[in-house]
Amino acid sequence: MFWVLLLLPAWAVAGTACTRLCLAAVRAAAADREDATAGRGHDLTLYEAAFLSGGPTRVADLTLVSMARQRRLLLAHTGWATVVDPRGRDEMERSVIGAIGPEGQSRIEPVRSAAAGADAVRSLADGLVRAGLAVPDGARTTVAAGIRQVRAAALAVLALGATALLTPARTEMPRGLVALWFALPLTLTLSCLAIARVEAHPYSRWASPAGQRLLGALTRRTGGADDDRSYLTSVAVRGIRAIGEPELRAAFAHRDQPWRE
Repeated sequence: MFWVLLLLPAWAVAGTACTRLCLAAVRAAAADREDATAGRGHDLTLYEAAFLSGGPTRVADLTLVSMARQRRLLLAHTGWATVVDPRGRDEMERSVIGAIGPEGQSRIEPVRSAAAGADAVRSLADGLVRAGLAVPDGARTTVAAGIRQVRAAALAVLALGATALLTPARTEMPRGLVALWFALPLTLTLSCLAIARVEAHPYSRWASPAGQRLLGALTRRTGGADDDRSYLTSVAVRGIRAIGEPELRAAFAHRDQPWRE
């Protein structure tokens, strides 16, 4: 009956992981119902749209692109940022200029990282959370963590089942029936993953359902327009892949490459 000793922990890990995922999904659904009326009458700014679409780094990218298009910041294709106009027009721009430093020139990647962690971005995030448009930090990874636990449980059940089937032991139980017993907790975990994929797919890491509705409305309003705000809206929602200028795109292509003196 050695296989029974392996079946018990298989059921334990599968049941625990699936229960945690279900509880996280229930809490997320309850929060969605509470936020059903959030955001009504709220017009997203470009910075807010950038945060809801891609988080702090997207806000930093949008600020860099906006300043570069206004010729107040030079983003070279070699991956360097140079200040042209040291007077920031808002807190985000002042954060970028401050991250570049007093010499007025810096690599883009450290500027981007510093600007993403600035107080201005944190204040923006806090305001969106209070308005019910952004997902709080604590809830942001709850469902995702539950899904990872269920995946790990499924692998654990497979490992325990394989061990039970491959370990020589005297038992009157046919191996096919032993495999069937282990298939039950495996089916439970795989079913939870399938349901979670369908139910959790519409959720965003940054935007609440109310925030996603506003993002959709913003995209529809600016879709097809050919002006600077529409361009920046596209960058806020889609990220740097929406950049059309080859020189500007090249500047961001260097951001993840280490600089060698």
